[in-house]
Amino acid sequence: QVQLVESGGGLVQPGGSLRLSCAASGFTSFSSYVMSWYRQAPGKERELVATITSVGGTTNYADSMKGRFTISRDNAKKTVYLQMNSLKPEDTAVYYCKAVRFTNSYWGQGTQVTVSS
Repeated sequence: QVQLVESGGGLVQPGGSLRLSCAASGFTSFSSYVMSWYRQAPGKERELVATITSVGGTTNYADSMKGRFTISRDNAKKTVYLQMNSLKPEDTAVYYCKAVRFTNSYWGQGTQVTVSS
C-alpha cells in the first residue's frame, strides 16, 4: 500500500523557519518518482510550491518561494523535505506532498503550517 505521510508543520512566528518531511512507504522505486510540495490556503486553490526530479535532483520553485524555500530528497530514507525560511503570514496553509511517475500520482494527507505572531 502506497502512502505519503507529511510531518513538521505547526505554528511559527513571522520570520521563523520550519522543516517539513514527507515519508514514503510502499513505493517499489521511490527514487524514480518526481516529488513535489503543494499548499492550499483557506478559500484558495491548491498551488505548487516546489518540485524535485527523480534523477539528478533538479529543483523548481514557485516565484514567491524562491530564495526562501528549499526542497530536497533522501532516496535511501524515501523522504522528501521542504525547508522553509523567512516565513510570512501568507505562507499559512496546509502543505501536501505529491509523488508522480508516468500516469501514477499519489498525495499525502497534508500538514498544517500557521505563520502568526
